[in-house]
Amino acid sequence: MSVSRQLLTEMAEGLFGDLAGQDFTMAGPRVAEAGFAALLVPEDAGGFGGDWGDLFAVLRLAGLFALDAPLAEPIIAHHLLAQAGIAAPDGLVTIAAEGQRVPWGRHADAVVAVSGGVLSLYAADACAFDEGVSPAGEPRDAVRFTGGAVASAPCSADLLALGAFARVAQAAGALDAAFALTIGHVNDRVQFGKPLAKFQAVQQALAGFSEEAAAVNVAGQAAAAALDCGEAGFEIAAAKLRANLAIDAGVPVAHRLHGAIGFTMEYALNRFTRRLMGWHSEYGSDAFWAERLGAQVARMGGKGLWHEMTARSDRQIAPA
Repeated sequence: MSVSRQLLTEMAEGLFGDLAGQDFTMAGPRVAEAGFAALLVPEDAGGFGGDWGDLFAVLRLAGLFALDAPLAEPIIAHHLLAQAGIAAPDGLVTIAAEGQRVPWGRHADAVVAVSGGVLSLYAADACAFDEGVSPAGEPRDAVRFTGGAVASAPCSADLLALGAFARVAQAAGALDAAFALTIGHVNDRVQFGKPLAKFQAVQQALAGFSEEAAAVNVAGQAAAAALDCGEAGFEIAAAKLRANLAIDAGVPVAHRLHGAIGFTMEYALNRFTRRLMGWHSEYGSDAFWAERLGAQVARMGGKGLWHEMTARSDRQIAPA
């Protein structure tokens, strides 16, 4: 880990840990003040100059602490605006991927959309929102643009894929947190004279859960490395699909092993599992990403797939 990433993650861990359990009205302003939105903006443009590996590390921590504040979307929005040479407006800037509800839309001061190879920046007064919420209670609003864009520029970015990468990173942290809570519970809870963790069936379930959580972390890190190398469509599709499968497998285990207490609002587990279930369908369901990944593999053919996978691996580990 680089020194800059270590400092970044230490700051994020301290802040997100302090904000754990606090709602948007408390967490949102403090996250905005910390300046995370400029994480992917180059230093010569006034940003942090971070890379996608840095973003994965920060978003994983956001998932680990169930951060109730806009983070991923403002970072992506500021990154795209910087690439397009458009000055980012003050306040909260979120993203509107085609076919998706807008995270934190009603609270945004501006919205970035990409359609037909064009990035458009809309002020809040040019947007009409149909308000909704995620399973975790966070704003997810359908947007209709009622006015013209403040600025626009050519853009080849896949906003859906970038959003999917963000959800993989957040899911990696949330799965780790849910697993840690489950481990703690089965070690503390005594049944038939011994801790639940001593029962073989419980141990087997935990082993499977740990594999699922580890797989999402590895897949997300691979996608971040590919993004830092340039093109990452293959890795993001695989990572989002793998994250969705892990959510399907891990969340039921966490709740089964917790029993009734896991379903109470007072207990922390729901803060992670409700977010995970919402993230499962955001920026593409498992069916969507399975179809996209399958189409890519089919075009490559058997030999082509092996060549592509090894070439991508070599590219990511090659010395700078």
